[in-house]
Amino acid sequence: MFYSPGCAACEDRQSELRAAAQDAVKGLEWRDVNVLDNLDAAVELGVITLPAIVINGEVVFTSLPSRTQLCKALAERSGAGK
Repeated sequence: MFYSPGCAACEDRQSELRAAAQDAVKGLEWRDVNVLDNLDAAVELGVITLPAIVINGEVVFTSLPSRTQLCKALAERSGAGK
């Protein structure tokens, strides 16, 4: 999840979304990425708004999803939703 320091919504939801993602896909690698520290990575992936969630190198969410939306997107991209 790409975020910027001081984003209250990001801070409030990071742990909830991380837990949901890790429950949905076993062995999932979740990274909280401070865009100020990793601007090159954000640009390379096409992150233009924050917060953003990237799955398998693709920007999937440009705002915070619900737990259900995130789990559905992860399942579809991991093969579990097929």
